[in-house]
Amino acid sequence: MSITSNSNISDPSFGRIEFVRKAGMRHICVRIMEDGLRVSVPVPASNKNALDFIYENKEEILKKQRLIRQKKEANHLKIQPGFRLRTFSFEVSLSPSVREVIHFKFTEGNLTIEHPASIDFEDKVFQEHCWNGIVYFMRKEARRILPVRTAELATRFGFTYSGVKIQSGKTRWGSCSRGRNINLSLYLMLLPGRLIDYVILHELCHTKEMNHSDRFWQWMDRVTDSKSSELRKELKKYNMP
Repeated sequence: MSITSNSNISDPSFGRIEFVRKAGMRHICVRIMEDGLRVSVPVPASNKNALDFIYENKEEILKKQRLIRQKKEANHLKIQPGFRLRTFSFEVSLSPSVREVIHFKFTEGNLTIEHPASIDFEDKVFQEHCWNGIVYFMRKEARRILPVRTAELATRFGFTYSGVKIQSGKTRWGSCSRGRNINLSLYLMLLPGRLIDYVILHELCHTKEMNHSDRFWQWMDRVTDSKSSELRKELKKYNMP
């Protein structure tokens, strides 16, 4: 297997492994996610060294990965009678009806899931269908709202970027490429406005500093009225579904 700097590989055990080169680091650092790993590699080391390190600690990493998946599953909201979900721009509710199929009714500020009165709420197909519908409308709203908000914040604080894409990944709220392309997760729509702004500003600051150095956090404090640490801690309390 050929591995180069700043590369991604697919591994049958861990999923997607992303290698990131970082100057100033002394040790290989592995961030474990439910569907992959993000590995920060010191400049003197090679990605091959990092991969060897991962496999030396394979059982421990896989154990932590399983725990992350279990936690995600436990935190996943179940669709049941009385279910309500508030997203940034609309509220989701259930309504029994005479329909024989599940129907999604979207009006400004509300998404109503109309379902047969006799539906089995334990049915996995029903659960999956409802969540697919919710995600569909969250994606539409994210595409409508997040690029506009990014432009507003960029203009306010003097950032420039190449473009904004809305993605469905569940591992990161956002990212910024070296080409200043910003990727935002549609699941940002589950956060309050102040945290949506925090994530967007985080990625905009990466257009100035492509790392998490002191200079980066100085930028973050500058654009958040010195509340970046407070907002960062608050964001950690939220999980993607």
